[in-house]
Amino acid sequence: MNLTISGHHLEVTPAIRAYVSEKLERVKRHFDHVINVSVIMQVEKLVHKVEATLHVKGHDFHAHSEDGNMYAAIDLLADKLDRQVVKHKEKTGDVHQGSGGLKHQPSESTADPL
Repeated sequence: MNLTISGHHLEVTPAIRAYVSEKLERVKRHFDHVINVSVIMQVEKLVHKVEATLHVKGHDFHAHSEDGNMYAAIDLLADKLDRQVVKHKEKTGDVHQGSGGLKHQPSESTADPL
């Protein structure tokens, strides 16, 4: 997973960089196929804004969060991305779960004749 962190009107310190990468590890733990993540942090007056774009094969996820504290905004952002990735994983994984497969269908030769 490639992680790109940039700041507008903000210096990205090693502590913030480590905190963002730690929070985004949870997303990677739920979904292994993350190609890259782009995080942009901004400060406008007293509002800290964080937005991220997460790219997986065939799909992009975007999340945005605002808070008075940068670390709280990063937490909100990680939660939003995690929910989106888990929902996407559930959608792609439930294709043939309901009916089972052909392997699990009762065949006529094994059915009990009445």
